Amino acid sequence: MSNKIRFVANRPWLDKDSFGAPTTILKTIPDWYRKADRFAKNQKGDFVIGPDKGKIPTWKACPAVFDVMGTGYAYVTPYDIEFFINDRGVIDAKILNNENSPSFYPSLVTPRPPMPQFHHPEGYYKDHFAWFPEWAIETPEGYSALYVHPLNRYELPFFTVSGIIDNDDVNLPGSMPFFVREGFVGIIEAGTPFAQIIPFKREDWESEIIIESKYDLARKNAINSQRFRRPNGGVYKNEVWSQRKYT
Repeated sequence: MSNKIRFVANRPWLDKDSFGAPTTILKTIPDWYRKADRFAKNQKGDFVIGPDKGKIPTWKACPAVFDVMGTGYAYVTPYDIEFFINDRGVIDAKILNNENSPSFYPSLVTPRPPMPQFHHPEGYYKDHFAWFPEWAIETPEGYSALYVHPLNRYELPFFTVSGIIDNDDVNLPGSMPFFVREGFVGIIEAGTPFAQIIPFKREDWESEIIIESKYDLARKNAINSQRFRRPNGGVYKNEVWSQRKYT
């Protein structure tokens, strides 16, 4: 039996078919990922062959990379947002109306002054903004949600600050600070993910440190190499990885 996360509209004009409604993060996987080569190629476009006579996998073949980019849900921009330098020489933003979203909430992006004592990411303007999503989140009892910048999406010209909310008790949209990359002016198109939402069960954990002998380490490494280092890779995905569904 699967758990259920609920996205509750916070504006009277929204419904489940509204453009920009929250969605599974898988639906926002970028073209650069989809089009990337699974195996390394040389300058001629031929596959690079490794010592084991197999093709050499790239990061595209790594289930861990795909898994983190496909886990959870996404808040996406419901309309185009233009970023520009205003008359005071400060980065600014405005919502652009478009046919996808004839009615819109202009405070989705709100300017914020620099945050004292908060180390903003290098290469981003100190003057920043906050996202004010149009949807609230409800999780089952005992579950929280992790809100992060879309994972591995370094090409996006902004960076959303992370946070955790116990959404089984708090069901307000809230706000999320975000920074804009220095030098960026232009439009973030409607449908761009601006936060990844990963629900998780609240549990207590204990930690333990184990020191193994040189013999045990060598034996374990040999077993792992024999199991996973096969030509053309794919062992972890086919024999270990447990796929989760988000709908």
